[in-house]
Amino acid sequence: MKSNSKQTLSLLFVLLSGVLWGVISVFIRPLSAAGLNAMQICFVRLLIAAPVFLIVTLSVSPSKMKFRLKDVWMFIGTGVVSVVLFNVCYFYTIIHSEASIAVVLLYTSPIFVMIFSILLFKEKIRLQKILSLLMTFAGCLLVSGVLGSGAHLRAIVLLAGLASGLFYALYSIFGTFALRRYDTLTVTTYTFLFAFAASLPFSNVKETFTVLSAAPTLWIWVLGIALVSTAAPYFFYTQGLKNLEPSRAAILVAVEPLVASLVGICFYGEAHGALKIIGILLVLGAIVVLNLPEKRKKTIDFPAKTDEK
Repeated sequence: MKSNSKQTLSLLFVLLSGVLWGVISVFIRPLSAAGLNAMQICFVRLLIAAPVFLIVTLSVSPSKMKFRLKDVWMFIGTGVVSVVLFNVCYFYTIIHSEASIAVVLLYTSPIFVMIFSILLFKEKIRLQKILSLLMTFAGCLLVSGVLGSGAHLRAIVLLAGLASGLFYALYSIFGTFALRRYDTLTVTTYTFLFAFAASLPFSNVKETFTVLSAAPTLWIWVLGIALVSTAAPYFFYTQGLKNLEPSRAAILVAVEPLVASLVGICFYGEAHGALKIIGILLVLGAIVVLNLPEKRKKTIDFPAKTDEK
């Protein structure tokens, strides 16, 4: 019973992380309008999130800052390989194509997670999970509107988009390894410290602070993107990985484009045709299918054989 309640809580954590990532456009729009580019927005996310996790971890339990040097590859994996490289590839795809196309390519990530989970964790892939994966990807295609856009991608943009899905998927993989030895706070703190350090050379720090100092109210949006759509969802997602298979978590978090689409429809008057509604229902349906109880095979108990005649 306890394991079931833990799994349910982890499921809710992963869904919540997807919701919080899905509202990120609310914070990105004013920062972008003020003149910050994608890499600079990524930098200010980490600028706040990394110290927040460091302060919280030191306050709650300083011992959780300890890690073995031979395990540093795990945090380089979650922080540099996943968070930073994912952002660079994702933002490049957005800039050189369309956000809708970038989202679809990003959500090839559950496919990568499933492949890695089979190879590294010997995870069993049920028909139920494959069906959920197909429903999720189809739903993302419809929600994005990419099917009717008639857009043509250059090879480099397509590769960057697929790479964003790969690097996004690797957070689940590196995170699963790290959580076998370390607490959620340890993993998320070092993830953001490594990511912040890696983002510094590419963020034009002086120009970023010039833009922010010209309009101090922008710091409200910086705090929003750093706490609401960065620190909190990464913490919840990492916590959720403790009791969920990586491939299952990767499908559940696909609620993100669904939420992003609803935010666009409700707050920014974006189009909401029949295909988009069907896509939303497909993603919701995938989450339901993924969490249906497994059917147990019926068995017939035969009487034990005896020597009596």
